[in-house]
Amino acid sequence: MSQAGSTAGTWVPTIDEGVEALILDFDGTLADTRRGHEESLRAALDPYGVDLDPSWYARHIGLSIHDLLAKLPGGQALPRDEIVQRSRAHLLAAVHTITPVPCVVELLRQARRAGLPCAVASGASRLLVNPGLHALGLRDAFVAVVTREDVTHGKPNPELFLTAARHLGVSPGRCLAVDDAPDGIASARAAGTRVITVIDGHLATAHEEAMTARRRRLRGA
Repeated sequence: MSQAGSTAGTWVPTIDEGVEALILDFDGTLADTRRGHEESLRAALDPYGVDLDPSWYARHIGLSIHDLLAKLPGGQALPRDEIVQRSRAHLLAAVHTITPVPCVVELLRQARRAGLPCAVASGASRLLVNPGLHALGLRDAFVAVVTREDVTHGKPNPELFLTAARHLGVSPGRCLAVDDAPDGIASARAAGTRVITVIDGHLATAHEEAMTARRRRLRGA
């Protein structure tokens, strides 16, 4: 990805030569849903006396609710199906309030103007992703929407991005993937795609994301 300055003085992403398709994560990448997902899971866990640790959640952003609960300390003893239903109900009730991440929407527009096929590769359920895309008015922008139900393994396994590339009919090495979460970045890298990320509402290289994460860890030490 390269960037060109706009007349407003902001940075507008452009698609590099050789990229033939765009694959986007949904939560935290295309849609600004991080806080909503954390709040919904916290509310769903509260009746069971579980206090969701923000730092633990931050390390596991990008996983489906099922996968999060599987990794949650003590999660094996919880009624996971009931918690998933509670969390999803909370999210769906507020789906009309989600907002897009502007820099990613602009990248999507650039790709579509260039005639590139686009897909979503999300670790979340289609029960959440499809309503979210419709709420943003972006469902028709994508040739394929691949969600957790469509694969055996979630992120950081590469299956989601490989499946999306296959649906687009483009080699993974000629796809540009965008994901905001460490597991998503690892998934896209393992699939062999080109990878960029989102940091504080701005597009950045995966290397920049790693450096930012390291600085945050040092500040918290």
